[in-house]
Amino acid sequence: MPSTFEPPRFAHRPPPLPGGTEEVPLAIVGGGLVGLTAALDLARHGVRSVLLDDDDTVSTGSRAICFAKRTLEIMGRLGLGGRFLEKGVTWNRGRVFFGAREAYAFDLLPESGHEYPAFVNLQQYHAEAWLVEACEATGLVDLRWRHKVAGIANRPDGALLEVETPHGAYRLHAQWLLACDGARSPLREALGLPFTGQVFRDRFLIADVVMQAEFPTERWFWFDPPFHPGQSVLLHKQPDGVWRIDFQLGWEADPEAEKDPAKVRWRVEQMLGPDVPFELEWVSVYTFRCRRMQRFRHGRCFFLGDAAHQVSPFGARGGNGAVQDADNLAWKLAAFLKGEAPEALLDSYDAERVPAADENILNSTRSTDFITPKNPAARAYRDAVLELAGEQPFARPLVNSGRLSRPAVLAGSPLNGPDERPDAAPPGTPCPDAPVGQGDWLLRHLGGDWALVAREAHPVAMPGLRPVLLTDTPRTGALHDHAGLAARRLGLLPGECALVRPDQHVAARFATCAPEPILAAHRKALGR
Repeated sequence: MPSTFEPPRFAHRPPPLPGGTEEVPLAIVGGGLVGLTAALDLARHGVRSVLLDDDDTVSTGSRAICFAKRTLEIMGRLGLGGRFLEKGVTWNRGRVFFGAREAYAFDLLPESGHEYPAFVNLQQYHAEAWLVEACEATGLVDLRWRHKVAGIANRPDGALLEVETPHGAYRLHAQWLLACDGARSPLREALGLPFTGQVFRDRFLIADVVMQAEFPTERWFWFDPPFHPGQSVLLHKQPDGVWRIDFQLGWEADPEAEKDPAKVRWRVEQMLGPDVPFELEWVSVYTFRCRRMQRFRHGRCFFLGDAAHQVSPFGARGGNGAVQDADNLAWKLAAFLKGEAPEALLDSYDAERVPAADENILNSTRSTDFITPKNPAARAYRDAVLELAGEQPFARPLVNSGRLSRPAVLAGSPLNGPDERPDAAPPGTPCPDAPVGQGDWLLRHLGGDWALVAREAHPVAMPGLRPVLLTDTPRTGALHDHAGLAARRLGLLPGECALVRPDQHVAARFATCAPEPILAAHRKALGR
């Protein structure tokens, strides 16, 4: 099949200690989206890592293509947000069809004043290639390609890895280990850790199709379309003239037969008509799975992304959830390794990310149940909702073609401090972005540090906290909240402030800038 992307091939080096044991403080297994994001985030905090991957290139096919606003904000903090906006296909609107007619349309970002859109569509391999470049540029990430982890012993002092390379084998002892090795996670299997949940009896075909089409830049989802009766179809536009089409096949479909290019071409022709030229770039068949590990931390080993939890692709919660895993863990591990926080802080990874995974699994399961009804009663309910949605607004929230990815709100986190404000962005919420001058944005000024965002106030200097001052009128050394959106979205009145974590989640909000309660909340959020 022709390709619009030429994957890079990364050089692989021989073992550093052939036949011996190498000692490293931190290792990451898996050079995909989540492993590379974690490595770059740690490097931004000044922490070195060794990343091991059994391949020497980026992923093939589009895979995770819908990067949500929260993920784009994280990539912005890591220095890559602009590349996503420049290359990706921006969209905020979607349409749902039932049969040949439109049931309803929706807008995911109806208000202005955001640097990033609701979603950007971008093939995963572009994101991974940029992450590799950024990791290399830091000088803090030792990228080892074709270094396959063939065995693991999880010990109180870290993980002992058996590593195989084309040039020989070696052992690597990592004091801390991040397992980012995907849904089939050999590390999880080797440690005998259960991965429980539900496998749905249905199959879907993914086709990356190169074509010049008249479809708008929107998410289109069909239930029971005339070109694929009795099933569902999803369409997304990607960069470089590539379109992603997902066809529901049913459980009885033969995965290998369905990947035959002639059969895929026939399905696409039924959808587009005989006069639209196209080429197939990549095809795959998948089955829905919603499952997770009981815990994501096991001693000095942490599981992230698909290695820890898995959801169906409808809703774009897999890749986006994985990036939030890395975003959550990196600053905590960096704080501990640099002596700024006790090891107890690392336990909050489970406390915060397990509920987030459960929320994603719940939404993904509900979407799957709506898309693939399990019995005649469920199908009758679904079809009635779709019939009503065209004319009755109350029915539209019941339509579930994939509850699209939302940022995790860490409402029950043990790190949250007091909240002296009644509305807007309580502790655990990602700090909302807002314009703070011509072409400037609030989140850019938070970076990856602890920040104290204060409105019309001048808090005293506090160790470990960077003051970010919001003013209603232009003032030297402050951010001009000219539209009032930063204060409104954070829920701050004049003289009030919000404590924001390095992952840009709100930790606490205060009615004054008195240092004692702020410093106490800072200590709590560091696990002290």
